[in-house]
Amino acid sequence: MQAMTQTPARPKLSLITPAYNEEENLPELYVRLRQVLEGLEVDWEWLVVDDHSRDRTFQRAELLALSDPRVAVLRLSRNSGSHAALTCGLHHASGDCAVVLAADLQDPPEVIPQLLEQWSQGQQVVWAVRASRAGESKSTTTFAGLYYKIMRHVVGLKDMPASGADFFLMDRVVLDNFKRLHEENASILALISWMGFRQGYIDYHKAPRKHGRSGWTLQKKLKLVVDSVASFSYLPLRLMSYAGMVMAALGFIYLLVVIFNRLVGTPAAGWTEIVSLILLLNGVQMLVLGILGEYTWRALSAARRRPLYMVEAVAGRLQQAPTPPAGPATGPPTA
Repeated sequence: MQAMTQTPARPKLSLITPAYNEEENLPELYVRLRQVLEGLEVDWEWLVVDDHSRDRTFQRAELLALSDPRVAVLRLSRNSGSHAALTCGLHHASGDCAVVLAADLQDPPEVIPQLLEQWSQGQQVVWAVRASRAGESKSTTTFAGLYYKIMRHVVGLKDMPASGADFFLMDRVVLDNFKRLHEENASILALISWMGFRQGYIDYHKAPRKHGRSGWTLQKKLKLVVDSVASFSYLPLRLMSYAGMVMAALGFIYLLVVIFNRLVGTPAAGWTEIVSLILLLNGVQMLVLGILGEYTWRALSAARRRPLYMVEAVAGRLQQAPTPPAGPATGPPTA
């Protein structure tokens, strides 16, 4: 194992950037990446994964790839989501380690040397933990804090940073093991935390977004919570079992009350009380069916073995497409 994680004399770094409608941000991000990386003793590549943007993100990234052979671009055939785009980039990374950073300039490339320093000291996953969230609304900050508390204390992923981390480094051995995972509806951050390995942390200050608008809608946030909990915990099913036992016990107690009232001659409950109980029980049953449906849908989705992503076009060194890793979560690039 030591040989697998030993830092080479001049390592190769893969930078992975999912992008959706980020044409204004990519040129500045490229300039800042070059300024940082040219001062380091590393070889590097930058993989931009265009999640089927509606603007000229692919064309802008393609121009960068034509001017610099270290830049490569993949365009997905449909808008598959940031996690699918990120998975695509990780599958194609060829470096000794990979750093994931967003295209919106909120994750400063100037932090990369600190990630590499932790990696050179033997850490296999290094999380850049947000010390502050500049420019984010109170509701966004509150939601993020609640989500990470659920993942750490309810789901049980104790290694997941308490304040969140979208900016991180993975060692080659972690990348290779990640390719063995073929889960369609799961948080990549949660998957990496679940995988284990030696994990380290650094703090950084998240910058405000300079151009464009975030596509991270409330609907996507709620889906992330449901996907994360359903993928890593059976707690909802266990809670429904407990709820069923409690409702059964309450029903038995109510039956005893009805029998006692009948014996002492107290009039039976009116229709309002009975209808309320029926509605309550039906509501619990619908909730149980909904939770079972979430798990059943995920099982069906996994059984279909559809690719998590498909690549529509490539630019840069990926003109000769590599053989994708085996499994349902890959999509072979097309020329």
